[in-house]
Amino acid sequence: MSAIRKLPLTRVLLAGAAALSMSACATVPGANVAAGSPITAAEAQQGAEYHPQFIAEFGGEMTGPQANYVQQVGQNIAVQSGLATTPAAFDVTLLNSSVNNAFAVPGGYVYATRQLVTLMNNEAELAAVLGHEVGHVSARHSARRQAAAQRNQLLGLLGAVIGGAVLGSPDLANLSLQGSQLLTLSYSRNQELEADQLGVQYLRSAGYDPRAMATLLTSLAAQNSLDAQLQGRGNATIPEWASTHPDPASRVQNALSLAGNQTGVTNRDTFLTRIDGLLYGDDPEQGVIEGQSFIHPQLRLTFAAPQGFYMVNGTRAVSINGDAGKAQLSTAAYNNDLNAYVRAVFTALGGEQQQLSPQNIQRTTVNGLPAAYATVRATSGQQQLDVTVFAYEFSNSQAFHFAAITPAGQSGTFNSMFSSMRRISASEAAQVIPRKIDVVTAARADTVRTLAARMAYTDAQEARFRVLNGLGSNDQVVPGQKYKIVVRGS
Repeated sequence: MSAIRKLPLTRVLLAGAAALSMSACATVPGANVAAGSPITAAEAQQGAEYHPQFIAEFGGEMTGPQANYVQQVGQNIAVQSGLATTPAAFDVTLLNSSVNNAFAVPGGYVYATRQLVTLMNNEAELAAVLGHEVGHVSARHSARRQAAAQRNQLLGLLGAVIGGAVLGSPDLANLSLQGSQLLTLSYSRNQELEADQLGVQYLRSAGYDPRAMATLLTSLAAQNSLDAQLQGRGNATIPEWASTHPDPASRVQNALSLAGNQTGVTNRDTFLTRIDGLLYGDDPEQGVIEGQSFIHPQLRLTFAAPQGFYMVNGTRAVSINGDAGKAQLSTAAYNNDLNAYVRAVFTALGGEQQQLSPQNIQRTTVNGLPAAYATVRATSGQQQLDVTVFAYEFSNSQAFHFAAITPAGQSGTFNSMFSSMRRISASEAAQVIPRKIDVVTAARADTVRTLAARMAYTDAQEARFRVLNGLGSNDQVVPGQKYKIVVRGS
């Protein structure tokens, strides 16, 4: 959750599934362009228009040697697609996001998050991910799905969003198809497989080991499974690569089949050396999740999610997810009137489809913070749901709020979280130290256990180490070989 920008109410959880900003009759750039054709002027213009939005949505653009390396690899693999004749025609961005994500959009814009890069174990895997995304662009998958979305503007606003939450939708924000979000709609399984095929083809033509697509997908599936275990979820499908991609585990065997017996370079040591020191996990400037607590050293606040719920930190909000309900913490414009603030949030949540107006707004104090809250009963199809807004005043010009949804009669699910919000001291803020990747060389006496013991976590150290380094349950470290560990560091 970024400390830099206030969040527009229309971007808050549940706020949102507003009307598409692109007209249904508008021409979608690339929709009628043959797959594999060079980038058109219209596509280049569209990509340039939304490029700043993507950077803002995913934590900002990283710079420096690590970002330059990702750009170099991305440009070299992207040019294999034939979309352009020179690597410089592609804009490859390393995003400051703790989510495993990668995507590309028309116009030659390719993106990967630093978190996904830290999961990789060689340069070929980096090329595989970026090549897969370029494959989507080459095949014009995004354009075709945009056109389909514009033909089917049947979003149910609050009903759709709340219904999706109760049914376990992994990414409620995906229901808000505005502007740049149209460029990253979910792909079909066939489109994913086609992008895998194109990615493997690009790997071959660039001289990389084509099996890298399968090994990366294996690592991603293992990370998803570990995340589910650590978060207490009963499934391993959320979060996954961009949440716009089907479960990577189901694509591993297909990727291996595509690779066949051909081999190529992986540049493992080069890759590990170049990503050494890369930020891992949450950026303290955007707040960090530690167990059940969220701590933001710049905004000087903290709260704890209820047991059985897990959190996902985004640049615009913190999501709290569980079987019994969902919530998000965010902020909006504030003019020293909590009651008006709460009503404005409800208005944004209801949109044009449902008028959400609380009859009574309660006032209280939470850990010294002036607070206001209300609950409104809403209808989603045949379901009755409670929508709660709980807001806190941090200053005359700054407020934060939770927007929560639960089944009717269960609005108290988040009471412990609401009452846990508090300011943190300067000394508490100073104790939030980021994690980073440290590439080490295994000594003769090292084992998985000894290296895992150096991981900057109090739980699941060995499991985290194995997934981070692409090691199976029976794999052992090799003396003299490089491995990644996660340590604390500035």
